[in-house]
Amino acid sequence: MFCFSHRSLCLLAIGFVPLACSAQQTQQPPKAAITPVSAVSPPVRPVSNELHGDIMMAERHYFKAIEWYRMGDPQSPLLANKIGLAYHQMHLLGLAKKNYERAVKLNPKYADAINNLGTIYYSEKRYKQATKYYRRAMRCSESPSATIAANIGSAYFARKKYGDAAEWYEKAVRIDPDIFERHSTSGTIMRERTIEERALFHLSLAKTYAKYGINDRALDYLRLALREGVKNPNKIPTMPEFAGLRKDLRFQQLLALQN
Repeated sequence: MFCFSHRSLCLLAIGFVPLACSAQQTQQPPKAAITPVSAVSPPVRPVSNELHGDIMMAERHYFKAIEWYRMGDPQSPLLANKIGLAYHQMHLLGLAKKNYERAVKLNPKYADAINNLGTIYYSEKRYKQATKYYRRAMRCSESPSATIAANIGSAYFARKKYGDAAEWYEKAVRIDPDIFERHSTSGTIMRERTIEERALFHLSLAKTYAKYGINDRALDYLRLALREGVKNPNKIPTMPEFAGLRKDLRFQQLLALQN
């Protein structure tokens, strides 16, 4: 049996429903779904033709790289230079030269393309012409370039102007101590690595690094020079560039092996 108070009976009689009951029977509108911020994907940017070409260059698909570069701006000296680099990597030097020249025509002060033209002349053993282009590239460069300085040194070295070569190798090392350790072929500028007199070249680098107190590399290059049969190794201890190494046990042991 249910028991109601007099007040409750009155309320029921007039059809009043208590608020608590009303709230339970009323349906609430559904809440809108909130997407987490982390689930929102950023807009995808289209990959440029140049970037496609750069990816192909990194993967050594040089013909594909050329195709992508050619779909870019035909008036871009940068793309003309990159097409030249792709041909250069395939040793198609005539086509490389043509595109470097086109890049320089589009921008007569484009240092990288001017330098790369110098590497073509160097490969043709036209060392005086190579020197001319390398020095022009250095003048046009916005900042001193270790790559160009090293190339100037190599051009003088090929002409047997060893004093001038040493001077430019030192400039290259001052700008970037790692310049002769880099082997990457990516980018827009070529560094000449074809040196005929390897023993003398490595001795020159050993002297350069020793002069700046970079002794580990100096010893590495000296070891190469001795292994390749550098002339008059008995004169090495008296060379002024190695003054700071004379008391180094590694230097002494390296020279002792030659006796």
